Amino acid sequence: MKTIGFIVVISSILGIYSLLNYYIIRNGLPLTENHTGLRTLLIWGVVFLAAAFLIGRFSERISVNPVSTTLIWIGSFWLAIMVYLVLQLALIDLVRGLNGLFHFFPAFLTTNPEKVRQITSITVTIIAFLVVLIGHINTWFPAVNKIQIPIDKQAGNLKSLHIVAFSDVHLGTIIEKRHLRGIVNQVNALNPDIILIPGDIIDEDISPVIHTNVGEVLLQLRAKYGVYAVTGNHEYIGGVNKAKEYLTSHGIKLLSDTAVLIDDSFYVVGREDLAIGQFSGKRRKELLDIVNDLDTKKPMILLDHQPIGLAQAETAGIDLQLSGHTHHGQLWPFNYITDRIFEVSRGLIKKGKTYILVS
Repeated sequence: MKTIGFIVVISSILGIYSLLNYYIIRNGLPLTENHTGLRTLLIWGVVFLAAAFLIGRFSERISVNPVSTTLIWIGSFWLAIMVYLVLQLALIDLVRGLNGLFHFFPAFLTTNPEKVRQITSITVTIIAFLVVLIGHINTWFPAVNKIQIPIDKQAGNLKSLHIVAFSDVHLGTIIEKRHLRGIVNQVNALNPDIILIPGDIIDEDISPVIHTNVGEVLLQLRAKYGVYAVTGNHEYIGGVNKAKEYLTSHGIKLLSDTAVLIDDSFYVVGREDLAIGQFSGKRRKELLDIVNDLDTKKPMILLDHQPIGLAQAETAGIDLQLSGHTHHGQLWPFNYITDRIFEVSRGLIKKGKTYILVS
């Protein structure tokens, strides 16, 4: 049944993806009237762009090479550009439809529709490219949010703890060694007592990470109490055993439904990602079972990739839960969707005495 369900989901996604690309082609065809060569270029150009990511991902699993890397880059950018093309085109079609009913377009828009269509198409394309380009540039300058969280518990001799947490780096073809080096330098410059990473360090296939020896940069992370992390759903998508082996051999202490007492002062608790059920058929431990033997008078910090079932953390007496996964929708307007799906899509909330922070 799981296999059938998986096939249905993948088929649905591919079907919707194909329809969206067809919608772009269909909107572009009127611009190619009397230009057979341009029409052919439009159709096959969009087909290539739409297929690039999938072909790149499949070929990468066989061999990491410049062709697969280039295809993934092209396909990744197209996925984002496609979103903003479709949104703009849908809005334009809506306005056109309303004009057909209420006839509110000024004369200059109706006297030369072909010219208007050309200008509109060029404008829409430029806007989509610019939005995605600016978004990509922005990924090179991650923001640091400084938050003070009071915990009313004794933590040995510690009066305060300086945590640096980050998640969803998605190391691979797109986020590679040079990008990670910037993140590591930024983290180390904050002089953390401990570094905590709630999942999705690796993006699906680990082959490009190994191929470019990204791990040597992970080894440069510096913190008094070390670096702790948990799995995310992407570690499972790409092969969780290989991901775990690689991360642990490069300075990351992975917590798999377990807890560690640090400096006899506080606990870091780590949960397996919920994807364990989908990919292995196993169930992760209940949080109450993990903390059952802990000294709950000491502060407890939980790493759980997906911010789901937050009441469990409150019930278990967790003081701070760190999560990621949502990307706050990644692209506008998907943030409105994640706001509806998750109790908290980003930022800090408090449930009882438990703080939950989503990156």
